[in-house]
Amino acid sequence: MYSLRINQTLISLETPIIMGILNVTEDSFFDGGRYLSETAVLKRVEQILEEGAAIVDLGAVSTKPNAVDVDENKELESIMKYLRLILSHFPEALISVDTFRANVAEMAIGEGAAIINDVSGGNDPNMFEVAGKYQIPYVLTHNNRNQPIATKELIPQMLSFFGNNIEKLIVKGVKDIIIDPGFGFGKTIEQNYYLINQLETLSILNFPILAGISRKSMIQELLQVSPAESLTGTVTLNTLALCHRASILRVHDVKQCAETIKIFNITC
Repeated sequence: MYSLRINQTLISLETPIIMGILNVTEDSFFDGGRYLSETAVLKRVEQILEEGAAIVDLGAVSTKPNAVDVDENKELESIMKYLRLILSHFPEALISVDTFRANVAEMAIGEGAAIINDVSGGNDPNMFEVAGKYQIPYVLTHNNRNQPIATKELIPQMLSFFGNNIEKLIVKGVKDIIIDPGFGFGKTIEQNYYLINQLETLSILNFPILAGISRKSMIQELLQVSPAESLTGTVTLNTLALCHRASILRVHDVKQCAETIKIFNITC
């Protein structure tokens, strides 16, 4: 069974764990603009932890299509500000920083970040070097936005992508690697649901799988609902992800996810 070494602590993944989402952005697709004050951020972190998340995932750049561009200096400033704020009030919290920039990642590690969650799949050529230098757990995401492929080629292409980049990370000294199949990143609705069904195939890589499906467009478009109406679809897909070997669920709705895992644990 998988485990992660985070801040010198070994975290068992024998039971799936939750990564609670904290977006300090104005335009994230579901909660943009909700957490822009210090009070709101601290209340959100308290909620995430009390409801059962093991990790708080802090992001300062929206990754939705056509999102407002945030330059590196602004992202650095925002991540630094909120990391310091959160850890001053919740010093034991495990904070993952959602960034695709190596400079932001390195600053965040220096400020106490425990994990780097890189949705770009290592697009910054210095990112793997930073992860290796600081021996920090790294989330490697399959992001296919610029290279559309046929559904039948999706899993072989993903296995190749992950295999090649895992090898590079290991060479750089990264020991704790988490793979994220990147639901919604350059994949059609059909491919996203195909991927859910094939998720267990990725376990051949022998690294923990993170599923980030929460309230995404694959739910909205299929069910013809808004992000606010996507909770039922999220819970359903998270359950399927658990059945197909996901070890970490990245979610907005921590309480409902914790309940899902509790039921999964006694039935599967």
